[in-house]
Amino acid sequence: MDGVRPLLELSGASVRFGPIVALDNVSFRMYPGEVHSLMGENGAGKSTLIKAITGAHELTTGTLTLDGKTVHFDSPRAAHAAGINAVYQEIDLLPNLSVAENIALGREPRRYGMIDNRQMREHATEVLRDLGLDVDPASILGRHSLAVQQLVAIARAISTDVKVLVLDEPTSSLDMDEVAELFRVIRELKQRGVAILFVSHFLEQVYEICDRITVLRDGALVGEYLTTELLRIDLVQKMLGRDPAEFTSRRRAAIEQAAKPAFLSARGVTTFPGIAEADIDLAEGEVIGVAGLLGSGRTALARAITGVDVLEQGVVKVEDRARRLDPPRRALALGVAYSSENRRTEGLLGDLSVIDNITLALQAQRGVWRRIRPARQRELAASWADALGIRPSDLDRPAGTLSGGNQQKVMLARLLALAPRVLVLDEPTRGIDVGAKVEIQNLVADLADNGLAVVFISAELEEVLRVGDQIAILRDGEIVDILPSEGLNFDALLALVARPDMPAA
Repeated sequence: MDGVRPLLELSGASVRFGPIVALDNVSFRMYPGEVHSLMGENGAGKSTLIKAITGAHELTTGTLTLDGKTVHFDSPRAAHAAGINAVYQEIDLLPNLSVAENIALGREPRRYGMIDNRQMREHATEVLRDLGLDVDPASILGRHSLAVQQLVAIARAISTDVKVLVLDEPTSSLDMDEVAELFRVIRELKQRGVAILFVSHFLEQVYEICDRITVLRDGALVGEYLTTELLRIDLVQKMLGRDPAEFTSRRRAAIEQAAKPAFLSARGVTTFPGIAEADIDLAEGEVIGVAGLLGSGRTALARAITGVDVLEQGVVKVEDRARRLDPPRRALALGVAYSSENRRTEGLLGDLSVIDNITLALQAQRGVWRRIRPARQRELAASWADALGIRPSDLDRPAGTLSGGNQQKVMLARLLALAPRVLVLDEPTRGIDVGAKVEIQNLVADLADNGLAVVFISAELEEVLRVGDQIAILRDGEIVDILPSEGLNFDALLALVARPDMPAA
């Protein structure tokens, strides 16, 4: 932007943790009233750069300039006070408090030493109205959808004098209408002159909302580009450092269902709220992709057929025998494993090592009195880390410090160590980069080729088509049809998922 001074600028920025160089001599700039995308594979340095400008990490070398002045932040509070706020993929609010209380959290207005609830609600009403959000400030946050909670988190971030807003994977849990609403809010903030850093693995969203793109690879700067001047295929190549054709996921050939009896069958499966009268059959070596909008019942279906949620009615059969799968320990004993979409609260134990995370379920299955010897633990973890390509190879490293794609591989390794017959994957590629995403997709295909039955749930319809042999289409908690993926394309599947009046045949 010729003639316009950057609102925020990093110059020669490096961040080191002992011998590890997480960010290496990177320069980065953001302009007022601009949406800037930060792109790169998991482990490219995006999170480190974000933490550097938001005060969570101190620069080892380099300078940070805000509004023309060199600044130094020793904490996120200091960055926030200077006008830099961040909203992360995992919403860090308190669902048991009201919307108004969350917006004012940590800076509640006071009168006579007490929190002034009336002023707090009035301020929240004003902030929400300015963003065009019709949300009752007195309502409990946890009763709202994830989309509304995400918008409330943004409202909180801009409720003070914000200059720079960081949005880290803000659309990962939103459907198309909710993404459109978020983009409306982003455009409103642009008009106010806020500089917005938008981090997402959804390329189509980056190209829709962003003005400029900065690409990182292995902690170093690849380049800065105008979105209108960078082809998508060139962006992927710059992110990966190699030909994107190497990462083309292979589409598995359709299997002959008549020759393969169902290993797991569900009939009339119902949970409340969630899924109603669901019927599904899953054969060994088959991948069923599940497609549906947010709230259609995707996760409810996964939890119902894996024993996580208790059935209101219906029956699940394993090898043609009716079984009660709850609690999940019983399902695991029958060879049915579930991987949650929520890595943070229902998956990875971030403070434990990679070894402990991989062997955790196996040890739980054996019981407290049959401890796995440490040498055997390391041997098992090393074999799975090698098989799944978990990087870095330091097995003693806390699992929470790995990139999103490698965290997902650790979760898969934990389940695969149990030798399951059915694997239900809920959003296994959520929030991970394009290279890791295709690695996971190819891994699913390899597992199916070796006889594992897989249910693959994703909000990305292209991914569901690419991975699934058959596609289960969900709308409003019901499976409306199950179709072969062969012959379906994105537009046809989108119509089936989004339009209740569209015939499914």
